[in-house]
Amino acid sequence: MRLCISRSKNAASLYVTKSIYENGRRSTKVVEKLGTYAELKEKLGGQDPIEWAKKYIEELNKKEKEENRDIIVKYSQSKVITKGEQRSFNGGYLFLQKIYHELKLNKLCEKISLKYKFTFDLDSVLSRLIYARIIYPSSKLATFQLSTKFIEQPDFELQHIYRALEVIAKEADFIQSYLYKNSLKISKRNTGVLYYDCTNYFFEIEQEDGLKQYGVSKEHRPNPIVQMGIFMDGDGVPLAFAINKGNTNEQLTLKPLEEKILSDFNLSKFIVCTDAGLASDSNRKFNIKGERAFITTQSIKKLKTHLKEWALDPNGWSLVGDRRTYNIAELDEDKYKDKVFYKERWIKENGLEQKLIVTYSIKYRDYQRNIRDSQIERAQKAIDSNPGKIEKCNPNDYKRFIEKKRCTDNGEIAEHQIYRINTELIAKEAQFDGFYAVCTNLEDDASSIININRRRWEIEECFRIMKSEFKARPVYLSRDDRIIAHFTTCFISLVIYRLLEKKLNGKYTCHEIIDGLRDMNFLEVKGDGYIPIYTRTDFTDDLHEAFSFRTDYQIVSKSKMKKILKSTKS
Repeated sequence: MRLCISRSKNAASLYVTKSIYENGRRSTKVVEKLGTYAELKEKLGGQDPIEWAKKYIEELNKKEKEENRDIIVKYSQSKVITKGEQRSFNGGYLFLQKIYHELKLNKLCEKISLKYKFTFDLDSVLSRLIYARIIYPSSKLATFQLSTKFIEQPDFELQHIYRALEVIAKEADFIQSYLYKNSLKISKRNTGVLYYDCTNYFFEIEQEDGLKQYGVSKEHRPNPIVQMGIFMDGDGVPLAFAINKGNTNEQLTLKPLEEKILSDFNLSKFIVCTDAGLASDSNRKFNIKGERAFITTQSIKKLKTHLKEWALDPNGWSLVGDRRTYNIAELDEDKYKDKVFYKERWIKENGLEQKLIVTYSIKYRDYQRNIRDSQIERAQKAIDSNPGKIEKCNPNDYKRFIEKKRCTDNGEIAEHQIYRINTELIAKEAQFDGFYAVCTNLEDDASSIININRRRWEIEECFRIMKSEFKARPVYLSRDDRIIAHFTTCFISLVIYRLLEKKLNGKYTCHEIIDGLRDMNFLEVKGDGYIPIYTRTDFTDDLHEAFSFRTDYQIVSKSKMKKILKSTKS
C-alpha cells in the first residue's frame, strides 16, 4: 500500500491505495480515504499530515504481512457493481489440481510438447478439460466457457482445445503408461487382480463412419456407437483403456489391451476377472500362461446337462469354516438368510482344466424373485392396457414373459392374437434363483475366489460414473482422433476422481464428492482476497484434512491464496 495525493483547485486529498492485478493487468484500488490536507492538519493538531500518513501506511503494510490479521472490507449501498464483471469463482478444482500435479501430468505435457511444434499451453488445456469434466461436464465449447469459473483463468483459446485433442489422441498409449507409473508414487496400486469389462457410448447421428458403427447398444438405442474396454485394479482405480469400433465382438477386445499392459506397464503376474460375456475359451486359455490366472462368471443355464444338474442339486453344499454339508432345500431361511453356500468341482472341456464354483444365497434368491415379480406385473399391465404395442424384446426385458398365440387352448385358430403371461418360462427361470457360478484355474479356496469376483461391481460403477456424472455420452465429436482424445480425458478424470475418493477413505458417494467440489465457490474481493460462500460440512473438513490446506476461513487473503495455489502445484 502507498500514499496517493489527489490535488484539486481548492484542496488536496490523501488516500491509501494499493496495486491489484486482474487478468495480467495492473490497476490501482483505493483502500481508504484519509481526508483533505486541511482536515487532517486540524485533526492532528498541526502535525504534518503527509508524514503522519506515511507512518500510518507503514503500519498498515506491516499488519498486512501478518498471517492472522483481520481484513476489513468496505461495501457501498449506493455503488452499482460493474456490469459484466465476474465476482464468483470455483475453488473445488484445487483438490483435483493437487492430484493432477502429484501425478506429474504437467511434466507429461512438457514431454509431449517437445515432440510437436505448437505454441499453446497443453498443460493448461488438458488440466481444464479434466477439472471441467469432473465439476462442469459438458461439450468442448462449454468447457472453454466454464473454465473461466475457476480461480485461475485459462490462457488458451477454443481452437487450442481442438488442436490439443489431436495431440492427446496420438499420445493416448504413452499417457496411460505414464499415468500408471506416476500413480505408484502417490498411492499403492493393487495389481494382483485386474478387472476387465466393456461398454459402449452412442452418438446422436445415423451415419456410420470410422469408429462409429452400429452394434449391440447397452442403452438399446438405434444409433452408431463406439466400444470402450477398461482394465481396473483391485482397489477400483482404472489402469488402462482402449476404444474400438462399435460393431467389434467384445470378446476380441481383451487380449490386445492386456498385451499392452504386459508390454507397457511391466506387469506379468495378475488374475484377470471378467463377466460371462468376455469369458470365451480363447480368453481363458490366454490367461493361464506365465504367472497369470483368470476368474470369470459362468452362466449356469449354458452348462452341459450333467453339470447343470450337479449345480442345481440341493445336496452337498458347504459353508466357509464349517465342515458339515447342507441340503439347501431344507434350510431354516431366517437362520441362514445372510449366508452364502457353495460347492466346487474341477472340469475339463475343450482342452481347458478349470474349477467350477457355484454359490447359493437366500438373499440373492429373494432379490431375483422380486425383480422378476416386478417384471411380471409390468408385463400383465402391458397385456391389459395396450397389447398391440408389444414388440420384440431382449433376454432381460419384462416383455419376455408375454406369450403371443394365434390359436386357442383347444387348437382352434383365433380371430385375433392372444397375449398372456408365459408361466412355463417363469418356472424355468425360477429354478436358477439364488444360484451364481464362476470358473477359474486357481487352486485357492472357494471363499477367496468368491470375494475377488464380488468386487466386479466397481468396474461397472466406473462406467456409471463416466456416463452419468461425467456425462461422457452422447459424444458430439465426429473425428476418430478427437473421439479417442475425449475418452482419454474422461479416463484421466476417472483416475483422478478415484484417487480423490481413496484420500477420503471411501466415506462419501460420487454424487456427494462432485456436488461438494462444484459448490465450493468464492466471492472475490478485489485486492483483498476470497470469501468462501459455500457451507462448511464434514465433507469440506475431511477434504481439507486430506490435502493439508484450508480454504474455509472467513476470508482467504490474496497472499494466502497464492500460497495455496503454489502448494497444489508442488
